[in-house]
Amino acid sequence: MIKAQNIHKYYGNLQVLKGVSLHIQKGEIVSIVGASGAGKTTLLQILGTLDRPAKENGTSLLINNEDVLAMKDKALSKFRNLQLGFIFQFHQLLPEFTALENVCIPAFIADTPKKEAEAEAKRLLEYLGLSHRINHKPGELSGGEQQRVAVARALINKPAVIFADEPSGNLDTASAENLHKLFFKLRDEMGQTFVIVTHNEDLADMADRKLVMSDGNIIR
Repeated sequence: MIKAQNIHKYYGNLQVLKGVSLHIQKGEIVSIVGASGAGKTTLLQILGTLDRPAKENGTSLLINNEDVLAMKDKALSKFRNLQLGFIFQFHQLLPEFTALENVCIPAFIADTPKKEAEAEAKRLLEYLGLSHRINHKPGELSGGEQQRVAVARALINKPAVIFADEPSGNLDTASAENLHKLFFKLRDEMGQTFVIVTHNEDLADMADRKLVMSDGNIIR
């Protein structure tokens, strides 16, 4: 599903990633842990095509057998919209839109007809226990509810991979535990692949594999 080789990243004179290589299988849940500054979020952004690695000999990134480093920006944006889903710590929901409208946004970007997009969004929100909240705006939802809306938004285009950056970092203990269980339910029922950066040791240890980063590389 994801094959990354020799991934480097520099910000000026600072080298943040130092030749990271990894292979993630379809349907696998992989957690990435490490101290702040280890390079976890930078790696996640590159794997998620939100940033590009430095051009080095032997650097490659294949996602679902597609060479994403060879894609031009327009093709890459389309690939990202259709193949990848994202869940962030602070939801990134648009406050002026309802839960339903927020979930529909990636589908609208993909030119999905409005009726079809709304039907799928309603199905996902119902699946996530939010059918009674579809017309509520983010400010009217709890933190756990907002994060489930963000999960529905990430799923709307049926992506191959979900990338999550500290997805439970802003949630209370009960909501975090429910979110963690949800990821495994989604994997089991929908075949989703998850790559999760987290400081939450419980979530990290639940994953099929835990990758530990230190000083810009995976150490185990």
